[in-house]
Amino acid sequence: MKTMMKNLMLFVFVSSVALLGCKSSTPTKTIENLKAGIKGETTASAKYAAFAQKAMEEGYDTIAKLFEAVSKAEAIHADNHRKALEDLGQKMEDFTPTFDVKSTAENLQAAIDGETYETETMYVQFLEDANTEKVEQAIKSFTWAFDTEKKHLDFYTKALEALKLNKENALPSSYAVCPVCGNTYDNASVDQNCAFCQAPKEKFIVIN
Repeated sequence: MKTMMKNLMLFVFVSSVALLGCKSSTPTKTIENLKAGIKGETTASAKYAAFAQKAMEEGYDTIAKLFEAVSKAEAIHADNHRKALEDLGQKMEDFTPTFDVKSTAENLQAAIDGETYETETMYVQFLEDANTEKVEQAIKSFTWAFDTEKKHLDFYTKALEALKLNKENALPSSYAVCPVCGNTYDNASVDQNCAFCQAPKEKFIVIN
């Protein structure tokens, strides 16, 4: 009887320790990545808004619309990352975005460099960490951003090529941005529902 009681108490103790260990497990990498993502996307949003203004000043109206659309998408990504962070009981520290504004051609190249880093390195690692730590909200937010940034990279690459060839009029004349996930479309070819999150196109933000 005493042996059974000892075994039962040992079982309860071990189970309690295991349970506490599970509850105290913190997705450290994902929290760090969400904060880095918020900073990166917030900075990109402010930077692209400034790039849009510069493009307007230089007479590149259609490129300005692209920068404006992507700026809105990046702000949506930052907000989604922030919600995922807050779901983990964490807060984002205050910071001030810093960036340089140069010529439109240089700004497009800077945008291409940034989107390339996000699609080839940053979000690849963020998603690997979030999957390892099983943080579903972060996985969803990172996936939406990752898929959208690949489209942004394509838009920017084509815009720079058009600028170099003096064929800006071949670029989309307006864009549509999903307010839920940031997915960005040429407004001439918008899905009935967002391909990433299924939000209806009636809710899309249109940049004319």
